[in-house]
Amino acid sequence: MVRALLLAAGAAAASGGVRAVLAGDPNGAAANTTSQPTERRQIELPEAVLERYTGFYALSDSAVIQVTRAGSQLSAQLTGQPPAEIYPETAASFFYKVVDARIDFIPDPPAQITSLVLHQHGLDHMAARIDAAQAQRIAAAVAERVQGQSAAPASEAAVRRLLAGIASGAPNYEEMSPELAAATRAQLPQLRASLDTLGAVQSVAFQGVGNRGWDLYLVHHEHGISQVRIQLGADGLISGALISAGP
Repeated sequence: MVRALLLAAGAAAASGGVRAVLAGDPNGAAANTTSQPTERRQIELPEAVLERYTGFYALSDSAVIQVTRAGSQLSAQLTGQPPAEIYPETAASFFYKVVDARIDFIPDPPAQITSLVLHQHGLDHMAARIDAAQAQRIAAAVAERVQGQSAAPASEAAVRRLLAGIASGAPNYEEMSPELAAATRAQLPQLRASLDTLGAVQSVAFQGVGNRGWDLYLVHHEHGISQVRIQLGADGLISGALISAGP
């Protein structure tokens, strides 16, 4: 299991490379985060309680967390990634052991679970519960993008603006989702220093679409190469971006 498997703005990229500014790893292999899981104490819950939490939760218009149950064990699976087991700490709060993250299930009204909140890297990601049909539509749209292997029309321009904004120290946060903007602000000094080392952008070339529907670009700089994975939401905002050094 990859440690950075969650839709987690602000996760770190591989050590020694450019830091990740992201709301998720597009290919389920983003970087080896350096944070270690917090020590937590697991409790036992009846299977009837666990069953209430199973279902689909939309983190974005292209990312869904599916929660499933096998006996007394719940697992959560993000679009394009393998499932990971989650363990109850309270009646409605579950933690991962493979990564330092937590899921809280939100009841509204008390007898019905209507959403969850994914907590990771100091950020909270709300995901509304959706039905299986809507989850299938999202999965089909992602699969169509992966099958087509065509760049989203505005993604290359967004990559260029993002890199230029980071290099100048003044990214346009208004064209980012709130989660991505928060992650970028938190990591801006490291991001800027890493891009300064690589130097000016010379070319940006589309490489393909990853298994979560993110566009991948290879960027040649004056003194090196980086890869940028990017996702644009239906509203046109950059909802996720991952920058890493090397081919």
